[in-house]
Amino acid sequence: MMEFSTLDLPEAVMQGIRDAGFVTATPIQEAALPLALRGKDVAGQSQTGTGKTAAFLIAAFTRLIRESEPRSGHGSEPRVLIIAPTRELVVQIESDARLLGQHTPFRIQAVYGGIDYNKQRESLAAGCDVLVGTPGRLIDYLKQHIWSTRRVEVLVIDEADRMFDMGFIADLRFILRRLPPPERRQSFLFSATLSFRVLELTWEFMNNPAQITIMPQQKTAERVEQTLYHVGREEKFPLLLGLMRREGDRFLIFSNTREEARRLEDRLIRNGWDARALTGDVDQKRRLKIMNDFKEGVLPVLVATDVASRGLHIEAVSHVINWDLPQDPEDYVHRIGRTARAGAAGRAVGLVDEASALNLEGIEKFIGQKIPVEWAEDDLFVAEIRPSADERRRYAEERRARLNARRGSDRGGPRGGGSGRDHGRAAAGPVQHAPSADGERRRRRRRRGGGGGGPRPEGGNA
Repeated sequence: MMEFSTLDLPEAVMQGIRDAGFVTATPIQEAALPLALRGKDVAGQSQTGTGKTAAFLIAAFTRLIRESEPRSGHGSEPRVLIIAPTRELVVQIESDARLLGQHTPFRIQAVYGGIDYNKQRESLAAGCDVLVGTPGRLIDYLKQHIWSTRRVEVLVIDEADRMFDMGFIADLRFILRRLPPPERRQSFLFSATLSFRVLELTWEFMNNPAQITIMPQQKTAERVEQTLYHVGREEKFPLLLGLMRREGDRFLIFSNTREEARRLEDRLIRNGWDARALTGDVDQKRRLKIMNDFKEGVLPVLVATDVASRGLHIEAVSHVINWDLPQDPEDYVHRIGRTARAGAAGRAVGLVDEASALNLEGIEKFIGQKIPVEWAEDDLFVAEIRPSADERRRYAEERRARLNARRGSDRGGPRGGGSGRDHGRAAAGPVQHAPSADGERRRRRRRRGGGGGGPRPEGGNA
C-alpha cells in the first residue's frame, strides 16, 4: 500500500495528514492522488467510507500552495468550490478540511440551510479560499453577488449520483455554467456510481478526466458482519432491547419514517437508553448538537431516517440496526456503510417483520449475496417498559400538535399558497370543477329544445 510520505506533498499538507492519523492511502486515494497532483481531472467511483474526501482535499490544498495567489481585497472569490447534496455532508467536509488544512493559511467557509442566514452571509462576504456548500444556498448567495465564481481553480462535485436522486441537477448545472472553462481549472467528481447521467457531467464540465473505479467483490463494506432476524412486529422492540443489552456499544438505528424514528426515541428513553432522533425536520442547531454528541461518544444511540445515511464519517459506530429495511436497495448499502469505516470492523443487523420482508429480495439481489439469518432465543427478548396512561395521553397530544403544525405550514407557505401541486390556488379563487358527462348531455338537449333530464313530453317538441 502507498504511504502518504512517498508523495511529493507540501509540508503544511503533510502535517495535516499526520494530525489526522493517516499513514497509508486507501485504494481510491492511491489511484486518484498521483493523477490529481499532476493536475489531471479525476472522476472517481468508490463505495462509501473509502477516503474520497481526504483525496480531493489533499489535492486541492496542494494545488493552492503550489500556485499561491494573493487574496482578493474585496468580496469573496474562492479558489476551491466543493458542492455536496446535503447539509450533513457539507458539515463533514468542512470538518475534514479544517483538520487537514489546519497548517495552511487558507480560509474555509461552509454554507447550507437551517442556520442563521445573515450570519452565514456575513461570514461568506468576508472572504474565503475554500467554499463548501449545498446547491440551493450557493445559488442564493451567488445571485446576491455575495461570492463570485471568477477565480475558482478547483471544482469538486461530491456524491454526484445523489445530486440526481435529490433533484439538484438543474441547480448544479446553473452553478457549473458560471465557472471558468474546464481547461482553466482542475475538477474532481466522486460518486458511488458512474452511471450514464453522471458521466454526462464529466463530458460537459470536465477536461478529459481520468476515470477511476474502485469496486470490491461485494457492494457492501468488506468488514461489515451482516445479520437478519425475522421477527413479528410486536416482538421487534423487545428483541431490539435484548440485542442492545447483549452487545451494548454505540448504535445507529435506521427507520423509514420520521414518525417511527420519534416513537423509537421515546421508547428507548423510557427503557433506559440515552437516544436522540435525527430526522429531516430537526432544526440545524439541534441537528449539529445531536451529531456532535454521537460522534464524541456522549450519545450512545442515534435513531435516524435516511437523511443521515450518506456522506457521514462517524468513528467507532459498532452497530447499524435497520429497524425497517429500506425500500431502495442502495439505501441499505449506504446505511450499513456507517459502520466498518476506514478499515474498522462493524456489525449490521436487520429486523425483518412482515412489511420489511417485501424489501429483502431486492436488497439481496442488489448486493449479490444472501444475508445470513439468525434466530433469536427466548432469553434474548427483553420486556418493554410501556408508557402509563398519562404518558399515552401526552404522546397523543404531542402527535396531534405536530400534525396540526404541519398542516398549518402546508396551508401557509411563504408565498401564501399551499404546497405541492395545490400551490397558488388560493390566489386564483375557488376551484372550478369540470362538468359531469350527464350535466353536459342535459345542457346540449336544452340548447336543442329538449328540456331537462326527464322524459320528453308527448306530442313532439314542447
